[in-house]
Amino acid sequence: MSKWRLDSNRIVRDFDRGETAKDHFAMSGAQVDLILEWRVGRGGGFAAVLRARFPQLRTVPNDTHASFEQLFTPPGFRINGAVDRGRVKSVALSELFTVTIDHDADCREIREIFPSADHDAIIDLRTIENRSRSPVALSMPRRRNIRGGMYQMSVFSDLPRDFELPPGGKVSCVVEYSSSGTPINPMLELAERLNTGLTPDFGKLELETPELEINAMFGFALRHAVESIFDTPNGPVHSPGGYGKYLAAIWANDEAEYANPFFPFTGVARADAAALNSYRWFMKYMNRDFTPLPSSIIAGGTDIWNGAGDRGDAAMIAHGAARFALASGNRDIAAELRPLVEWCLEYCARKLTGDGVVASDCDELERRFPAGTVNLSTNMLYYDALLRTAALRRALNIDDAEELERRAANLRTAAGRIFSADVEGFATYRYYDGNTILRSWICLPLCFGINDRKAGTLAALFSPKLWRGDGLLTASDNETYWDRSTLYALRGVFFCGEPDLALHHLRSYVRARLLGSHVPYPIEAFPEYNASQLSAESALFCRIFTEGMFGIVPTGLNRFTVKPSLPSGWRHAALRGVSAFGKTGWGIELDRKDSGIEVTIPGVCHKFVPENGSIEIIFQ
Repeated sequence: MSKWRLDSNRIVRDFDRGETAKDHFAMSGAQVDLILEWRVGRGGGFAAVLRARFPQLRTVPNDTHASFEQLFTPPGFRINGAVDRGRVKSVALSELFTVTIDHDADCREIREIFPSADHDAIIDLRTIENRSRSPVALSMPRRRNIRGGMYQMSVFSDLPRDFELPPGGKVSCVVEYSSSGTPINPMLELAERLNTGLTPDFGKLELETPELEINAMFGFALRHAVESIFDTPNGPVHSPGGYGKYLAAIWANDEAEYANPFFPFTGVARADAAALNSYRWFMKYMNRDFTPLPSSIIAGGTDIWNGAGDRGDAAMIAHGAARFALASGNRDIAAELRPLVEWCLEYCARKLTGDGVVASDCDELERRFPAGTVNLSTNMLYYDALLRTAALRRALNIDDAEELERRAANLRTAAGRIFSADVEGFATYRYYDGNTILRSWICLPLCFGINDRKAGTLAALFSPKLWRGDGLLTASDNETYWDRSTLYALRGVFFCGEPDLALHHLRSYVRARLLGSHVPYPIEAFPEYNASQLSAESALFCRIFTEGMFGIVPTGLNRFTVKPSLPSGWRHAALRGVSAFGKTGWGIELDRKDSGIEVTIPGVCHKFVPENGSIEIIFQ
């Protein structure tokens, strides 16, 4: 049973005496990334380590993991001359980490911890109230400098020295942890944290369903997806974060494939700018010889990582860039990105085998698991890239869109011939030639409208061989799991017209990630990197709804198809504050009718769609 409860837009855990807990919570700002490791001990005392990373401060060697990291141990109040950790009453997670602590001197302390939106600082706001009938003496160190290798860090408190708090009195102070030591206005920082990027003039993206937990996790995932954008000398970029210190860098999967295609829907200008910037970074590596693009561009855009060879990165980039360009609704952006997309398609075409499928050295799991010489993931991404690029050509009035659609049809036939197989008793797909065990990425055809082996694939995905109760195992013979394949699968099950099956497993996933033992975001993997809360997975969670339940597929700069997939027990669902296809602040509503779903975009359309049907929407 979960010990967390949903309270409006936050989750809360109340603590009884003797109850312990331990977890970590990721948050980000433009110049600092934070993993807050917190613990409640047996006596109820609170302890935390602020694992702060500064993406613009680089270490040697300046590689993927070279963002400077400093561990801060927050100082405690001295109350009447003694350090008192108190007893934790509750912990709440939202845009902030909030902990309420009762101290022996009958004082209650509330702490709110969060990263600065724009500065190289972490803010620890503290309010303490004297509930006793006697004054209490408060003190805390004013300033402490920490030498962290080649960089000096600062811990600063604005609490007056030897402060006396009268009975019934209340005082607030701030502890600031930074690399520059420059004091900043904590209340302005708090106001900006509560609003950063998510409340533009036309409103914010919001999911509305009958299930509050699902709505809440969408909100958490949305924030985490758009907050993890860092300033670099070469412009802002989204980065995954996590324990691997994946900062001030981009990847063909995390950014180009997972996060960027979602960003136009958010209406967050900084997210769109980061997406466009990441594709521009990749464009610098296009070449006439068609040698592979790097898997990752690191160190603020100054170096690359390509340690796994060709992971199918060109297919990832083409798929993501084409979808981003179309959803942006911006003709100039589409024209700028088309050469990158077309280069990636040509690269893939040159990797076609005699069997008509695309070869790659491995896949995005980088040889952690076998992928053969041709794999299902690379080919499904290439398939979608061909279709989206055909739409991009039409939007830009460029000929030969039909030629790409013919290539997509040929690839679909070839992939069906190569990958279709009976695996462990299921009529589904083998992930690569010679694969004899079930793999979670067999979900990908469902995401792109290929339902030829739908029944067997669904049975395999949710069999005890792959489904572990709250997500998919990577392979049926291994206990490792990566949330990204689970998130793709849930999206695909909605999109293929099985919303009740999708909802059943989505509920299990949400309860585990939002209210379970490690909250409140999707994670990268377990056991790798301590179940890091990478931000790109949060974008994939949101895409379960935009592309799965609502079935939005870009078909032009101002047009898209909607294939609604509403669970039978729901009468209504809506996305509000959407910004895509050249129109800001619009909403889309799904309402169940006897034999289908009514799709409403206020001021644009009001149409009935039969079960498993679709319609095209055109913004004028």
